[in-house]
Amino acid sequence: MTESLRDARPGATPSSIDYVAFAQSPRFLELKRRRNRFVIPLAVFFLVWYFGFVLVAAYAPAVMAIQVVGSVNLGLVLGLGQFVTTFAITMWYVSFSNKTLDPMGAALRAELEKMEQK
Repeated sequence: MTESLRDARPGATPSSIDYVAFAQSPRFLELKRRRNRFVIPLAVFFLVWYFGFVLVAAYAPAVMAIQVVGSVNLGLVLGLGQFVTTFAITMWYVSFSNKTLDPMGAALRAELEKMEQK
């Protein structure tokens, strides 16, 4: 299946690339698989962590009120931990993407550009 004129950018020439077939190529599927193997477990972890925090705060306020140091309670520590984990996951994803996904994506893009020139 080739790109139709209706889907093309204004002023662009029709493409001879079969994008559907390219999306099913082993290299593209490997890129998606690697991304999903990284993103999905981290997303599940973070959502469980986030909703766990919210549920404990809502239904077990005594747990959140446990004093850790001075006037700092467990709720404050866990709440700040939400920010820390958000930044840590973001930095981890950026690093993973720069090292793994971006080179694979660049190779696929180069392959598409080479196919376009034919």
